[in-house]
Amino acid sequence: MTDTNLHQGALSAGRLTTHVLDTMNGRPACGMAIELFAWRDEAWQLIKQVHTNDDGRVDAPMLSGETFQPGRYRLVFDVEGYFRAQGAVLPEPAFLGKVPLDFGMAQPTHYHVPLLVSPWAYSTYRGS
Repeated sequence: MTDTNLHQGALSAGRLTTHVLDTMNGRPACGMAIELFAWRDEAWQLIKQVHTNDDGRVDAPMLSGETFQPGRYRLVFDVEGYFRAQGAVLPEPAFLGKVPLDFGMAQPTHYHVPLLVSPWAYSTYRGS
């Protein structure tokens, strides 16, 4: 196997996953809209739109195999839309609308980017 083939095989091992936990209600955030952008040609380009499943996860990796490329990415979570759909009473405008998370992926490995969220606060971390 050549060095090029080894490098291509390593890139195909990379993947990006996410999930969302609703900390206000203590459950997975089912049905939240998420957009994935990549920084390309000096601008954010939308590359995927999904909704979370009953477990607050996305049914398939956001990126994997040949779609995984090292670089800068942004996940945008529609927090306001989710909580309004859950019947939460929110002011207009809501404190949190769409929450962007910018991050970089340098290595061909598993990047898991979860969001823990309420209508008033959020946190994230690099999970496993």
